[in-house]
Amino acid sequence: MNITIQDIIQYLTAHVELPENTVDRLITGSSDQTVTGVFVTFMPTQHVIEHAVQRGANLIIAHESPFYNHHSHTDWLANDPVYETKKSLIDEAGISIYRCHDIIHRFQPDGITEGLIQALGWSSYVEQQLAEADILSFPEGRTAQAIAHHVKSSLGIDYVRVAGNAEIVCRRAAVLVGFRGNGHVTIPLIQNEQLDLIIAGEGFEWETPEYIRDAVQQGKSKALIMMGHAESEASGMKLLADRLAERFPELSVRFIGEKPVYTVI
Repeated sequence: MNITIQDIIQYLTAHVELPENTVDRLITGSSDQTVTGVFVTFMPTQHVIEHAVQRGANLIIAHESPFYNHHSHTDWLANDPVYETKKSLIDEAGISIYRCHDIIHRFQPDGITEGLIQALGWSSYVEQQLAEADILSFPEGRTAQAIAHHVKSSLGIDYVRVAGNAEIVCRRAAVLVGFRGNGHVTIPLIQNEQLDLIIAGEGFEWETPEYIRDAVQQGKSKALIMMGHAESEASGMKLLADRLAERFPELSVRFIGEKPVYTVI
């Protein structure tokens, strides 16, 4: 039996209640298309789309929008040469792109956080799963610097950014994926959960990092590790690809990663 894009969308949304203003939708293509192959990715970059075309996959399930803004608006990109080239490639190849952002964050537990925790090998350290973060307890304790090195090696990334005291021994930490690293989220967590360390994807640089700097100046042992937005969420999309491959064994389902968008010079 042919599997359509709508079949896969129904599987993804079967047990999830999406908000009225959800960004999750079929951005390009038609739900009636028969699926020839599936690429699952964090960001549907030019490279990912070209690779899908080469491999004969006509469905890309992406966590973020292909068009550089959260709501996938394109009116502001009219006549932009980068947008036009990318959109032409998508249309000419008949690629359907389905946005899976709100869905996976509403899995129980949050699918993006679960994927990251598994990739880091920290499932046994999870003490509590909150909507915005997983709270971890490291019984033996480890320094923030050692944790930073573990994150790099586990995720295969070249760098993370650290603020605060990298030498402190951390026993309690919070892991926050994506753009959850802002002060209004992290600062109450630090106090309410008595945390030594925040491990986040990204956030405004003048909020949580500055709070950590002031805390250290005051003699308080606190630290922050920023992984990067994509680096914190790609593992969750890989976990989704694994689950789709199990559910649809007759399809070719592949997770496609990207190189970090930044290089350190």
